[in-house]
Amino acid sequence: MEINAKLQKQIDEVRYLTAENASRYRVIMRFFYLQYERMKYWLYKEDVFEELKKHSQFEDYTMEQLKQDLDNLVQWKNLIPVQDTSKVSSVEEFKNKQFRYQISDYSIEIERMIIKLENLHVETASLEPSLLERIKEAFIKIPQIINSDEKVANQWWKDLNSDFERLNKNYKDYLGSFYSLKAEEMMKTSAFLLYKDKFIEYLRNFIKELQQHIISIEGILKQINEHTENALLLKIFLHEKSIPKINNEATEEEIKENIESKWRNIKNWFLPSNAKESEATRLLDITNEIIRKITRYAAQISESRNSAANRKEEYKKLAQLFTTCKDINEAHKLSALCFGIFNPYHIKTNAPRSTESINSSPYDEIPSLYIIKPKIRNYKEKSERSPIKSNLEKKEITLQNILKSRQQEQELIQNYIKNGIIDFSNLPKIPQSIRISLLRWLSKGLNSPDFTSKTETGIKYKIVPPDLPNQKCTIVCDDGEFTMPAFKIIFRDGS
Repeated sequence: MEINAKLQKQIDEVRYLTAENASRYRVIMRFFYLQYERMKYWLYKEDVFEELKKHSQFEDYTMEQLKQDLDNLVQWKNLIPVQDTSKVSSVEEFKNKQFRYQISDYSIEIERMIIKLENLHVETASLEPSLLERIKEAFIKIPQIINSDEKVANQWWKDLNSDFERLNKNYKDYLGSFYSLKAEEMMKTSAFLLYKDKFIEYLRNFIKELQQHIISIEGILKQINEHTENALLLKIFLHEKSIPKINNEATEEEIKENIESKWRNIKNWFLPSNAKESEATRLLDITNEIIRKITRYAAQISESRNSAANRKEEYKKLAQLFTTCKDINEAHKLSALCFGIFNPYHIKTNAPRSTESINSSPYDEIPSLYIIKPKIRNYKEKSERSPIKSNLEKKEITLQNILKSRQQEQELIQNYIKNGIIDFSNLPKIPQSIRISLLRWLSKGLNSPDFTSKTETGIKYKIVPPDLPNQKCTIVCDDGEFTMPAFKIIFRDGS
């Protein structure tokens, strides 16, 4: 064993575990850690206060106490404060120092160490597409696992959970490192340009593998029916229940709920649920955002380096040109060429020119007349009065044409209504105008909450979805064919 300064150094970051108000500090730090796991890396004190007040233990907790606790955690290096100046509009607001807080790297590992007692596996962060491939292979084996014994099913379940936990934790830690203060400072240095391409290539390769495996995994999970899923979880539950344990306080319901919740988490990671995008889709968005962030910083560094280029040789050459001038008049001409004319008079006009040549002299231009308007506030140009033309006759003709067109269209549509119903799956070949009208009615009905609407003539109708899930039909039109769900339009008036 080697005894050095690092080994003997006092670790201030663990003080919040044994301090006098450890019950408050630990809750605050756990909230920061959970938000970090959800990729919300910066929090205001109002966010923390709002969460704490939801719990009965903090009913009497005040904002002043929270501010004091946050200051102590900052002093112990558990939290990293950054003053938020984005919304500052006065010097007084700047002095009040509105801070955002981020959990430090030490504190993340300390919280992980505590949660490890609750069976959380900790490893170094990286993006491993091989874990996705192993998870996909595990899903493919589900039909075999159902027909095997309980021991094989339990081993399959442990491997799947281990791979999923490693994948879930590693990508959060790895991508979270790009949002740290150290990463922000590094990406602003010129040395970062040496690693930019490696980072982007690494992230893009991961995105490519992720997209390929996600599509396959989604297809596999969608094919697993409820009966297969229940049979699989039952095998795992029976084996877990059969293991003899000392001081086992978990009931059968708790064991079953634990297994089902883990399975739901795995499915929701790959499949969207409750109109929310899946975690895999969010991972793709965040990875793309990091690539854009890296590229933006690299462009800023390159731009700053180019703008700060050394122009010493250019200035030396310019000085030599001035020293070779014969007299002051020649030096004035050279100055006008290099720096432009000092205090020039600019005469502008919008008159058309006789030539577009840049070498023509103003003396060669044809004289033009320019009317100067008075520069007074109340000056207004005289406007010519013009009578309002009556378009009543044109409007009447247009209205009659529209009504006539709709009447003809309505008569044609009547031919496709059978017993007050338009069934898209039984439509014959239809003209383009009829197709446009039917799809317009269908769109209006589907966009209403109760799938009902009215035609242009005031007839009420309702949209009925297909009888079977994913039932399709092909509509044949004069200008082609297209496939759509087999909807029906039912007219309430029987028309």
